[in-house]
Amino acid sequence: MSASTEVREFVSRVTPAKRQRDAETLLDLYARVTGLSPHLWATIIGYGSYHYRYDSGREGDAPAAGFSPRKAATSIYLADGVGAHAELLARLGPHTHGVGCLYLKDLAVVDLTVLEEIVRASYFAVTAGTYTQRARDGAGS
Repeated sequence: MSASTEVREFVSRVTPAKRQRDAETLLDLYARVTGLSPHLWATIIGYGSYHYRYDSGREGDAPAAGFSPRKAATSIYLADGVGAHAELLARLGPHTHGVGCLYLKDLAVVDLTVLEEIVRASYFAVTAGTYTQRARDGAGS
């Protein structure tokens, strides 16, 4: 699937050049994993969507898989939480993370096969129709 003109224009403006190069690589990786074309969700390049609901009743939609090429690092959004991928993260290579985001400074030094496994597992967990939380709510799961 090809990226939309809007996504391509967004990626063409990404700086530094390393982050732009990484975004191009991720466009291909995410297309392989999801079989979908990307859409821009503000500054997140997202694939598909899922609906979540908090215990408070607040609810919304978010990308089922997505990333954002930020200046400091590329953010990989894992809606099912980083904790769900601890074993794979140990094999990934240099990274940092929060509860629902993986931060990569250079794709050239990480194992892209492992990254693809992580993205695939997260995407399928969220799109199976049974996952309705946000990463911060399901951090221990």
